[in-house]
Amino acid sequence: MKKVIIEERKNNTFINLVITAILGFVFYFLFLPAFNLTSMGFWGFIFLLFGVFTLLNLFGNIDSRGNIISGIKLLVSLVSLMGVVLSLIIAINFILSPIFNSKLYSKRIDVNTKGDFYKDIEEVDFDKLPLLDKASSQKLGDRVMGQMPELVSQFYVSDLYTQINYQNKIVRVTPLEYNGFFKYLANKKEGIKGYITVNSVSGKSKLVKLEKGMKYMDSAILLEDLNRKLRFTYPTKIFGEKSFEIDNEGNPYWVVPVLKYTGIEMLEEIDGVVLLDPITGKSKFYKTKDVPKWVDHVYSAKLIIEQLDDWGSYKNGFLNSLFGQKDVTMTTSGYNYTVMGDDVYLYTGITSVSSDESNLGFVLSNLRTKDTVFYSVPGAEEYSAMESAKGQVQQMNYTATFPLLINLNNKATYVISLKDKAGLVKMYAFVDVADYQNVVVTDAKAGIEEAAKSYINNANLKEDKESSKTNEITVESITTAVINGNTYYYITDTNKNRYYASVEVAKYKLPFLKNGDIVTITYNELSDINKISKLK
Repeated sequence: MKKVIIEERKNNTFINLVITAILGFVFYFLFLPAFNLTSMGFWGFIFLLFGVFTLLNLFGNIDSRGNIISGIKLLVSLVSLMGVVLSLIIAINFILSPIFNSKLYSKRIDVNTKGDFYKDIEEVDFDKLPLLDKASSQKLGDRVMGQMPELVSQFYVSDLYTQINYQNKIVRVTPLEYNGFFKYLANKKEGIKGYITVNSVSGKSKLVKLEKGMKYMDSAILLEDLNRKLRFTYPTKIFGEKSFEIDNEGNPYWVVPVLKYTGIEMLEEIDGVVLLDPITGKSKFYKTKDVPKWVDHVYSAKLIIEQLDDWGSYKNGFLNSLFGQKDVTMTTSGYNYTVMGDDVYLYTGITSVSSDESNLGFVLSNLRTKDTVFYSVPGAEEYSAMESAKGQVQQMNYTATFPLLINLNNKATYVISLKDKAGLVKMYAFVDVADYQNVVVTDAKAGIEEAAKSYINNANLKEDKESSKTNEITVESITTAVINGNTYYYITDTNKNRYYASVEVAKYKLPFLKNGDIVTITYNELSDINKISKLK
């Protein structure tokens, strides 16, 4: 009799293992955990399987009277084992926390603190200034889609709108997605044959049609589901926030960062990226140093900001971050993107931990390489500048976009778009970073360059009143240069002093100046060259 009971228990255990394995496959197919010891999802999956197996053994061994014959010992053993594992995870993560490893956290990102704003950041080129934010891009993309009724019923526009540099143009790109389960079934053979691009400078938007459709998408199901395709191809990798990009030939790709951790999801870092072709499903993993240059988003904005906050908080130790708070800084609560060269950069302000509505400076971080530079340009915090801009036309109840920081006329300046309730840009605001009360708002119909000229003229008037000097000089030489469509005059006097002036300063006198002319100028002294604000 005893032998029969033992055999029966063995059979029950085997059956329970099979049931647990089947349920485990179902859970894996649905939730897609990474088989990686540093992933909390992996440990949650293991605990779930232990729990299922324990319950099956516990309630699968009940006699006719309702008494549990066996399973209590196994239950105690498995619960104890899970408790030990969980305790180890908590202990390891506690040891790896900033309390004991503040230096590790402060060095997650290497910040060059010797950046020179006026040397590194070129004078703004309005033909390459991404004025359209994501919300405006979405409206333009939806408008394009709305003009194609045959597509609207089958697909919808994804809200990704990734900011990229495509063939030296600043654009946002986003894919179409299947508009529901039945639309997927009706179109899965052909796939999704298009994506939308929106030029962030001009606002020109278009639907780019593909010869072959994209099949591995977020809105696809079963084995064509993008996340499932990634997991089954890379079962041990932990994936970050994916983006949709196109290469230099316009071919679409999913760009998926691969994360690595110290401990269990501590000290997050990027190990590389997976580039997946949504048409063929083929993919390849690249280490961060080997990522193709056309890829713009390797590091997410969220991760960069998290690491910048750790850099600012823990560089003088954990206790200092709580009590003394010497040199403790943090990022401001918003960010924006800008493009320089062939790369996309994240821009955000750096302020003191006291949040006194002013910035110590700002950082630019390359989202492909993570090269990060801090520029010491003290001034108004971005949201203060936004409120100042809205205050100029407060009766309109416009909303302000997060500022773009530019070098305008050799001065750090915020550019802000003011939008109405429909999301249309109605005005441009230029705000002096050093003094956010110095703000000029101009009707958007006149164009961004006219708005800039209005601001510069206003700034010149202010400089005249505060720190300008007047002198009579004899022109020794004069040359001209056209920069971003504006004509500038460069003058050297007989005392070898150098000056420059926009043609707008004296457009009926500057073009006729020649060597030997004696003129009276009002100017402001700068480090390398003096800026003329008036000429007689």
